[in-house]
Amino acid sequence: MPPLPSFQFDDKILAQGAEISRKLDQLRMEKFPPNAQKTLRLFGMSEVAHYLGVSPNNLKRLHLEGKGPLPKIASGGRRFYTAEQMIELRHYLDKNGRSDAKNYVPGRKPGEKLQVLAVVNFKGGSGKTTTATHLAQHLALTGHRVLAIDLDPQASLSALHGFQPELDKNASLYDAIRYDEPRALSEVIRPTNFPLLDIVPANLELQEYEYETPLAMQTSQEGKRFFTRLGKALESVDDRYDVAVIDCPPQLGYLTLTALSAATSVLITVHPQMLDLMSMSQFLLMLGNIARTIKKAGADFHLDWLRYLITRYEPMDVPQAQMLGFMQSMLAEDILKNNMLKSTAISDAGLTKQSLYEVERANFNRDTYDRAIESLDAVNFEVQGLIHQAWGRS
Repeated sequence: MPPLPSFQFDDKILAQGAEISRKLDQLRMEKFPPNAQKTLRLFGMSEVAHYLGVSPNNLKRLHLEGKGPLPKIASGGRRFYTAEQMIELRHYLDKNGRSDAKNYVPGRKPGEKLQVLAVVNFKGGSGKTTTATHLAQHLALTGHRVLAIDLDPQASLSALHGFQPELDKNASLYDAIRYDEPRALSEVIRPTNFPLLDIVPANLELQEYEYETPLAMQTSQEGKRFFTRLGKALESVDDRYDVAVIDCPPQLGYLTLTALSAATSVLITVHPQMLDLMSMSQFLLMLGNIARTIKKAGADFHLDWLRYLITRYEPMDVPQAQMLGFMQSMLAEDILKNNMLKSTAISDAGLTKQSLYEVERANFNRDTYDRAIESLDAVNFEVQGLIHQAWGRS
């Protein structure tokens, strides 16, 4: 049998990377014609009522009385609203609703600080990006002004929002926190297909921060206080947002430490398996020791809250249920009460670079979709409650 022919490693992987990128762009163009940019579906009246916190009958009455934005009427008299119209409804209800009703425009009030939520895990596959994506979109759907920051050079959060870094040539947070000639953060922020959600996309250049920071620490005062760079960048856009959601890379490097130093809260995603728990244990020990070290240099790690989120959970899986009980016995109140269930609906939506909030329910098995969206909403409403609690609200 003749030996296999040799080949140049760099030539081969560059060619394969370029071919994969070309095919992905082709799929993006087919899915989001004519300019490969994402749009957003219409939302049914029951969904709109759910995210506004009112009854569907209340919305129906408004429409029949000619109040608020005019919905699209489909077959069978079903009413649909755009995401922009949901915002209009919020402001209409806030102005004209009962005085004892809940606050329909839930963003920051004077004196309330920007909430910066870092989503972290040391191990890939924990559902970190899925969590950050759906949380940011949910907060936008429920009336908050949100900035999503993709800190992972692999740019999965960016991809789920319609960006393909190697083709779009978008800037990243690196441009705003680099040590030489940084740009204003406002210059690298991009809008998404969700009206209240903006994003700072990622690209491979983010990795440069990991290489440059140790050199800067040896040569400049700015380098020695690297952990302040994201916080300072966020100060420049503080008045534009209520919440910033940061998808951290799955490693404990300078990017993650910079994010954690800017964070007001931390959400740690964990898959309920023994190896994942062991990995998280190592992550927590390393993070704690490093945090103590850089605190001496002036880093501030005060948090409003820290929670663990159980992801990809299968309630009928006995070992997972046992592992969840094991974790609850140790972490008690720091584990979110709601778990993110494992669902084929979420993975199927991801095949077209979409979240579950973007896809049409009719394209899925309805029971599967409903279970998944109920699980996501329960987690995200719980996190939203923690954000509001940090603002001093009941």
